[in-house]
Amino acid sequence: MPSLSLRINLDPDGRVGPGKIELLEQIAAFGSISAAARGMEMSYKHAWDLVEDMNRVFGKPLVAAQTGGRRGGGAQLTPVGLAVVSRYRAIERAATSAATAHMEALQAEIDAG
Repeated sequence: MPSLSLRINLDPDGRVGPGKIELLEQIAAFGSISAAARGMEMSYKHAWDLVEDMNRVFGKPLVAAQTGGRRGGGAQLTPVGLAVVSRYRAIERAATSAATAHMEALQAEIDAG
C-alpha cells in the first residue's frame, strides 16, 4: 500500500515535515536533544540546527533546553512545540484519510500491471 509523506510549507520561508516532527517527538520522549539526535542517527549539531530553525520559523521556542551541569542538561517541548507536533499529526491523519481511496486505486494499478 502506498503511503503519504507530508511536508508543510509555512510562510514566509519555513517548512515542517516528518523529520522535524520526529525530532520533536524524540526530544519529548528522551528529554534530551543529544539522545534524540543519536536515536535518529544524526549529529547533535544538525539536530540543534533543526531546533533553532523551527524556533526561528515559529517566532518562539518549540524546545526549552537546560544547560548541562553536574547532572547534565535536558530538553523538553514547550507548549508551542507540543501544539506543533499535535497539529502536524492531526493534519497528517486528515490527509491520509482523504487520500486512502486514491492510494488504494494507485496500488490496484500497480497490482494489475
